[in-house]
Amino acid sequence: MSIPFDVMASSLANMFTLSMLPYLMGGVLLGLMVGVLPALGGTAGLSLLVPFVFGMEPNQALAMMTGLLATVNTGDTLTSVLMGVPGSAASQATILDGFPLAKKGQAARALSAAYLASMIGGLFGALMLSMAIVVARPVILAFGTGEMLLLVLLGITMVCVLSGASLVKGLLACGVGMLLGAVGSAPATGEYRMVLNIDYLYDGLPLPVVALGVFALPEIVDLLRRGKAISERMELGTGWGQGARECLQNVGLILRTSGMGCLIGALPGIGGSVVDWIAYGHTVQSARDKSQFGKGDIRGVIGVEGSNNAVQGGALIPTLIFGIPGSGSTAIYLGGIIVIGLQPGMAMVEQNLDTVYTVIWSLAIANVLGAGIMYAISGQTAKLTTIPYVYLAPFMLTIVFYASFQSGGRTENLVALILAGVLGVYLRRFGYSRPAFLIGFVLQNNIESFLYQTIQFYTIQTLLSRWLIWVLIALVVVSLAAGLKFRPNYSTEGESTHGQEHKVGPQLAFLLAITGFAAFYLFDVHDKMMLGAVFPASAAGTVLVLALFALWRFLRMDPNDAIVFDAEVGWRQREEGYQASLQHYIWWMLGFLAMVLLFGFMIALVAFFLAFLRAKSTASWSSIGIMTASMAAVMMLISHVMVLYLPGGLLQQWVDLPWPFN
Repeated sequence: MSIPFDVMASSLANMFTLSMLPYLMGGVLLGLMVGVLPALGGTAGLSLLVPFVFGMEPNQALAMMTGLLATVNTGDTLTSVLMGVPGSAASQATILDGFPLAKKGQAARALSAAYLASMIGGLFGALMLSMAIVVARPVILAFGTGEMLLLVLLGITMVCVLSGASLVKGLLACGVGMLLGAVGSAPATGEYRMVLNIDYLYDGLPLPVVALGVFALPEIVDLLRRGKAISERMELGTGWGQGARECLQNVGLILRTSGMGCLIGALPGIGGSVVDWIAYGHTVQSARDKSQFGKGDIRGVIGVEGSNNAVQGGALIPTLIFGIPGSGSTAIYLGGIIVIGLQPGMAMVEQNLDTVYTVIWSLAIANVLGAGIMYAISGQTAKLTTIPYVYLAPFMLTIVFYASFQSGGRTENLVALILAGVLGVYLRRFGYSRPAFLIGFVLQNNIESFLYQTIQFYTIQTLLSRWLIWVLIALVVVSLAAGLKFRPNYSTEGESTHGQEHKVGPQLAFLLAITGFAAFYLFDVHDKMMLGAVFPASAAGTVLVLALFALWRFLRMDPNDAIVFDAEVGWRQREEGYQASLQHYIWWMLGFLAMVLLFGFMIALVAFFLAFLRAKSTASWSSIGIMTASMAAVMMLISHVMVLYLPGGLLQQWVDLPWPFN
């Protein structure tokens, strides 16, 4: 198939007509809005949009859906950098260096670099999609389940890169993440594991809820305890040019991570929640100076943002060419294509090539528009980091609670959010890498599913006869070796300091809890079928061995041992700048949760705002009232416009209340 330049040109000209551009712009704005709201993501956004495209002219509908799909991963950067809250699964790794930069007063620099990298990555994805129309079929078909398993294992090697000073703690965190990810039904047998007769656990723990709990809530607690603003400096506007220059200086890095994003996005079943960690690991491994990663290295932002925007271009390759969605969001996108009367596949590529190029140009133009719009609004938004955090915290907690509920619409999500948040607080305090934990949680299902399928489809001889298997094995070995070599030079949980003064009691209790959890997991799966038990039993056994090893190191009491003292001593030395204990703000979050469960979300929101701001801030009652009313109005507007529900409580079951209190 030759490159159809005439079709490309006519499709591009059509994109800038009044019959197309408003629809594309509408999709872009909706995508940015969905991206800024934590945990919604492209799947939720497209789910809301698809019902409205029924009956629309196909090219207009495609432009609108593609505009949304392309810009979600641009909008989600804002909260990841400014607030330390992952806007979506694909922006979790952005927090590692983006949020520390914001705390240093360099939010503008981080956002500028992120948006430009996102735009370059998105354009790269559109270019790869265009080329794929001609050459992608044999490449995609070369990947079987064995190759996909090795690609996921490549992601696991990032644990070495993200473990910080203690590899044992990183592996323990990853193992615990895998075990929590395995809660629910086994992919191979359908047996239920670690559900404890709790209905909510039968479907497993939702990724957005766990990610928000482990990453967002600990940062909110930490900033509240400091009693200051997010940013340590007031100068926010001077970094826009610097961030853009640094991005252009690292174009090679962006192109490499964008290539990773396209490749992983094109493989069904892997998705964008994996590629950001792989891209971050590659960024660290390929850097000469690794000392600032996890503390505010701009390359950590650039590499991740280049990859997660390129994912969508890659995910659209199997969606358009084979009718096989490359991710959850493109599964909804595929449904939208069918709703408007088109049939994805090679027939559409050959017979409706102008429609395919409408998608490609929409993807490219949307990335440029999305980056430009975020540049325009982020200058003022970045100033939020200079506001005392006590005023921002109730807004952030409300958004996190609301976003968690939307992942499945179950009130139990809020309980899971708080439990994940408490786990995240103590992972952070004791130096157990939260990124390693999340990698384990995200990749568990893929590893177990691909392992089962590989066993079913291949023998050892046929598997090792595939040339791509050997290429991927080499990549895994190289990545593992590089991760082990460079791991000790930085920490993903901030700096910590060795010293003789120590208090190991709380950390010992935490490690004993991990040991008990792994032992109980082994007991729970001992009577399951082999295919349903082999993965969780192996993971639990590994965690148990590592935990016992760490306990033995505790008994030796070596003050230079990173397993015992590194994070705890550093944490105690940093306690001097704090104004309250960890438990203090955990109790505030539990109080908010209790009010939601009893009285419903809107009543709890009003009560929590009034109580928290009155107790913790110096604002007058009139200012508190204005802030409370503003947040309530925003929540009602979002719920009404996006047709989203508000969590209810026991009160709503007993009394018939009008909207929004129902």
